[in-house]
Amino acid sequence: MFENFPKTRTALPEKFQRLYSQQYEKNRKGETPAASLAQRVESWLHKQVARHGTARDGAPLATLELGAGTLNQLAYEAPSPAYDIVEPFTSLFERSPLLSRVRRVYGDIAEIDLDNRYDRIISIAALEHICNLPEVVARGGLLLAQGGVFQASIPSEGTPLWTLGWKLTTGLEFRLKHGLDYGVLMKHEHVNTADEIEEVVGHFFRDVSCKVFGVSRGLSLYRYYECRDPDLDRCARHGRGADA
Repeated sequence: MFENFPKTRTALPEKFQRLYSQQYEKNRKGETPAASLAQRVESWLHKQVARHGTARDGAPLATLELGAGTLNQLAYEAPSPAYDIVEPFTSLFERSPLLSRVRRVYGDIAEIDLDNRYDRIISIAALEHICNLPEVVARGGLLLAQGGVFQASIPSEGTPLWTLGWKLTTGLEFRLKHGLDYGVLMKHEHVNTADEIEEVVGHFFRDVSCKVFGVSRGLSLYRYYECRDPDLDRCARHGRGADA
């Protein structure tokens, strides 16, 4: 199982490399018309995750966010004294006014001691980017507190509706501005399909539910997964040496 992992990210041609960092940050911050539209639709991803941000009595939960990017999830979250993030690209968040709400910053999930426990481990539009996904999800299972939840919102990568969606928005805007195929960037960034992500979380968690923004998994723009009851034996076999 997982014979396709770890993935190898495709190399970017030089003309794309010059635009990559700029385009990545603009998309994360919604600084172009297409990116702004995408962010409004993507609010569904953030809201699904934020629904479990507090305990039943309203107390904040200890949370770890994987791939926190520009910290845009924090706009949807109740303040918590125990909100940690994993994000290797410090330039995305180092100037954010929301950084004061983050307790600890990790560049890699492998940096987190397995004695730590989180009530929630969350990810918003990040799992599709991770080359060694099984190891990262497995380590997440080991870091969950008893009764905790692993939450992941993802694009429905690999489906016709998702592909049509980006081609008619960000892809069209990128081609008109730069004369280049945005699909090259997408192939570089999105190394995992939605179905592959579902296979991975289903391997490490016994209780997995899925909600879609669309008609079905195959006819959707986004998916949201709630994963509970990690199989700790499987997680231990894959997650003790994770390198996100």
